[in-house]
Amino acid sequence: MSFLTLSGLVKRFGSTTVVHGFDLAVERGEFISLLGPSGCGKTTVLRMIAGFETPSAGHIIIDGADITRKRPAERNVGMVFQAYALFPNMNVADNIAFGMKIANMPQAAIEARVTEMLALIKLPDLAKRYPYQLSGGQQQRVALARALAVKPQVLLLDEPLSALDAKIRVSLREEIRALQQELGITTIFVTHDQEEALSMSDRVVVMNDGRAEQIGTPHMIYNHPKTRFVASFVGTLNMLEAQVEDPANGIITLAGHRVRVASGLDRLPPSASCMVALRPEALAINPAEPAANALPCTIVDVQFLGAIVRIKARCGDHILSVDTFNQTGAPAWSRGDAIALHFNSDEIVVLA
Repeated sequence: MSFLTLSGLVKRFGSTTVVHGFDLAVERGEFISLLGPSGCGKTTVLRMIAGFETPSAGHIIIDGADITRKRPAERNVGMVFQAYALFPNMNVADNIAFGMKIANMPQAAIEARVTEMLALIKLPDLAKRYPYQLSGGQQQRVALARALAVKPQVLLLDEPLSALDAKIRVSLREEIRALQQELGITTIFVTHDQEEALSMSDRVVVMNDGRAEQIGTPHMIYNHPKTRFVASFVGTLNMLEAQVEDPANGIITLAGHRVRVASGLDRLPPSASCMVALRPEALAINPAEPAANALPCTIVDVQFLGAIVRIKARCGDHILSVDTFNQTGAPAWSRGDAIALHFNSDEIVVLA
């Protein structure tokens, strides 16, 4: 049995349903990201787990216990908020100790745990400082320590990095993931940032309009999207219209050229229209060893992005983005160059 189970969760606000029959089974110690655009219902799901919102239907079970109707204080759940939510009139030590004092832990145990948490977040000398004396990254570490201090069964993170600058975000997300793995705590992380979700998670739940569009490992979500929404939301993507020619043999027509796909045509009849997706990095320009498929194209734009050179090429009515590494000795492509884009049959995805 899964450690955390969300079964048929529904949330309505008046006549508006914001979460529709949401199901998720999370294993003990797993790091799950809820990824999606604003308004997709991911934070509402998190707040239902925390007890700040009551489900209109469905159940929330942690380690075999149904907590659906329990108050937040009755759930052994820790939550880190987007805006830190530290108490400005309390110093760092008192902020970390707050939950333990509410739980009436002995003072000696509280002090020992605060010292342990300060060491864990690498701020052992800042116990007496107040939130206004800390940087954004330090405040978020303190908020994380406060959530972990009570030894919760589940840790909930609601876009905890969104208020930080880019460099600190990268550093802190690595620290959060390392702490989570060290402690082995089951974690649900809400974000709209695909890079955060892909880099930190064991599995990703891509949400849209209150539903889980796809649940899978970062590798599966990125390389094998099941729907148009997932394909377009996660990463840069070429989405192209094609026609089914021979579904039994995986043949489609793309921009007037026959292309072989590895899967996805089993339910489509000949002559049917379909949408296919190709990642920019899956395309190779004039490789020494040709791939299974090739499309003749003309370069219409070249963008130098440092480590990456992004090329836009026209093939019939389609414009494709191609990402190549900026390597010494690589061809210097220019607008108007005629090229062939090669890709393997398992790199083109037929979208539902």
